[in-house]
Amino acid sequence: MSILNISGRTDVVAFYHKWLINRFNEGFFDVRNPFYPKLVNRIYLKNVDLITFCTKNPLPIIDYLPKIDKPIIFFVTLTPYKKDIEPNVIDKKLIIEGIKKISKIVGINNMIVRYDPILINDKYDINYHIKAFDKLTSELDGYVNQIIVSFIDDYKNVRKNDDILNYKKKLSKEDYKKIGINFSEIANHHNMSVRTCCEEETLWEYGFIKGDCVSKAKAYALTGKKFPLWNERNSPYCKCAKSIDIGSYNSCLHLCKYCYANFNEDEILDNYRNHYDDSTMLIGRINEDDEIKEIGK
Repeated sequence: MSILNISGRTDVVAFYHKWLINRFNEGFFDVRNPFYPKLVNRIYLKNVDLITFCTKNPLPIIDYLPKIDKPIIFFVTLTPYKKDIEPNVIDKKLIIEGIKKISKIVGINNMIVRYDPILINDKYDINYHIKAFDKLTSELDGYVNQIIVSFIDDYKNVRKNDDILNYKKKLSKEDYKKIGINFSEIANHHNMSVRTCCEEETLWEYGFIKGDCVSKAKAYALTGKKFPLWNERNSPYCKCAKSIDIGSYNSCLHLCKYCYANFNEDEILDNYRNHYDDSTMLIGRINEDDEIKEIGK
């Protein structure tokens, strides 16, 4: 009994889709434990009850989605930043068209957009975000009914790129209020709900709904099974259902300057060179002295 997460550690769909489809066809994934490298977790699709995708470029997997005989929740992260912040993200117009196609496949209730993270600086000020959010929701009206937002966090990679991001470190109550009221009104106008993800400031007093990315209730509704909480995130603000991530840190080529999962560009390139479409795991291969443990039964 498990939820398969593809992926919070890297953008598997965007950069490793051939490998991903191979793994679906073979029926299992091997995932090296990031803290105990000799331990490899093996996840069989037969034991998976629900699959969540999270990507900034859904296009490579769209045609394959109808072949997956599991419930799917599909998250697409779509933000209004340009190449200074997101150097390798594809044209946002293409992403929007992809979202529309996925919505027709998985259903509007399972197609969720993440406007994540919000960073405020001189170039991307609050008014800029309000206009961008209005444009986004206008174009996705009828295809999406849920938007998730979060705010930039002080990750290692964020600190490294502080001279590029140059963002406002602490938003005021008035900042949150302006974002909350305007985002709520815009979302409601387009028949959408909006909520925060893993934030102390939930903005519920301005019309945001309370909820989680993948709540235990949502997972139960799709699978008829009960899942424990995702305690590994170690946050008092996350109440999502527990999932198993098949990705690897420091392997995403989007190279977004705010990313929490990337913090060493040399390692990213090394990992990408050490990726093989025919391997059972995303980066590298199984070694003779690895311990393989089946999980998710």
